[in-house]
Amino acid sequence: MTQTIHLTAVGGTGMGTLACMLKDSGYSITGSDRNIYPPMSDQLRDHDIRVFEGYDPKNLDHDPDLVIIGNVVTRQNPEAAAVMERGLPYLSMPQAINRFFAKDKKIILVTGTHGKTTTSSIMAHMLYHAGLDPSFIIGGVLKDFDTGFHIGAGEYLVIEGDEYDTAFFDKESKFLHYDPAITILTGIEFDHADIFNDLDHIKQSFIKLMHKLSPDSLLVASSVCETAAEVIPASESRLVRYGNEGFTCSGYRVEQQESRFAIFDHGQTCCEVRTGLQGEHNASNILACVAAAREIGLSSEAIEAALSDFSGIKRRQEIRGVKQGITVMDDFAHHPSAVKETIAAVKPFYSNGRVIAVFEPRTNTSMRRIFQDVYPAAFAEADLVCIAKPTMMSKIPEKERVDPQKLVNDIRQNGNEARFFENTDAIVEFLRIESRQNDLILIMSNGGFDNIHQRILEVLC
Repeated sequence: MTQTIHLTAVGGTGMGTLACMLKDSGYSITGSDRNIYPPMSDQLRDHDIRVFEGYDPKNLDHDPDLVIIGNVVTRQNPEAAAVMERGLPYLSMPQAINRFFAKDKKIILVTGTHGKTTTSSIMAHMLYHAGLDPSFIIGGVLKDFDTGFHIGAGEYLVIEGDEYDTAFFDKESKFLHYDPAITILTGIEFDHADIFNDLDHIKQSFIKLMHKLSPDSLLVASSVCETAAEVIPASESRLVRYGNEGFTCSGYRVEQQESRFAIFDHGQTCCEVRTGLQGEHNASNILACVAAAREIGLSSEAIEAALSDFSGIKRRQEIRGVKQGITVMDDFAHHPSAVKETIAAVKPFYSNGRVIAVFEPRTNTSMRRIFQDVYPAAFAEADLVCIAKPTMMSKIPEKERVDPQKLVNDIRQNGNEARFFENTDAIVEFLRIESRQNDLILIMSNGGFDNIHQRILEVLC
């Protein structure tokens, strides 16, 4: 008899991807959530997974053999409460990954505040392109696969390892559940202000990860990030560095709409990279993957071929369309460091026009005033900035909320043109009038943003 599994909070990229993996593995899958946005809604539909709208004990009336509970679900959630009352077996997402997919696999765990999705996607693509047929589960959609997962026959499993907590019954970081053969650490900054108090609090989670890494495993770590350097000594793993020592790159430039640069392995030429990925932050992500790939045994030729063939990830500098010579791009950036790096990355590719940055503060951190004084400088390279009024601000205590109008005023004080908008309709109408040929409209949000990308393209004429 087919085992039935229900996933509570299936709308997030991690849980939704896991649901699709389980369905492809032969399990009968249902899910529930309040809101599910593309592309995850498309993937769930394409996998013929029944999704209940909202949370309700009735969603469990088919008596699933197992319930997988997402980390956004509280103990008071009606479905979670019903799981406990009925004595149904349950797991967290990382526990489920270990149970169903990590057995007998060599895990490549990609961790860090920034670049996890891109780095794990590049890593998975490199291995696949080299014929190693890895499995992977990633919190984004790889364009070359049109999905965020693959169940491969090879020995490697690439996992995007999140520092966010696991479930209401397990408040430790997700990445602590895995036993990696290779760990990539991209860097550590303060984020997730809803669960971490400060940078030291986040560091403690990474130190726990370092302590639990096997001495037989490999740690590939940034040599640029000072905070990463502070946690690395807690690991007994073999260490390979990348950034300004170990694996390094030089000569970054933009030619023929490509990023090009050379990679060196401890001073010796390793690869000549040509890639459609934009920005020096992506060069750093590539460096991490090259360091791991060389340890696995991939040749320089195989690495170069894979990088030139990589199509990218949806919602990471993804061009949603071009209308009247105006490009609309979607990006997941929300942390001030990511906003700054993304704008800097795309600007050389659109030097004949303006970069119009449209930002929606939506995460639990960006809606707080923690980075109120940091965000203005993050937009320094944008020619025009549009700040949207946060729509989920009620989740944040009033005294902790970011002031978006002050943010606009501070951006103006720095010499950039900026405007505040009460709603998405006003942004769309403003851009219909204001944007012109050769402009890039860069949409930065970690949510659906009222389908703003398509709406802008529809009104550009």
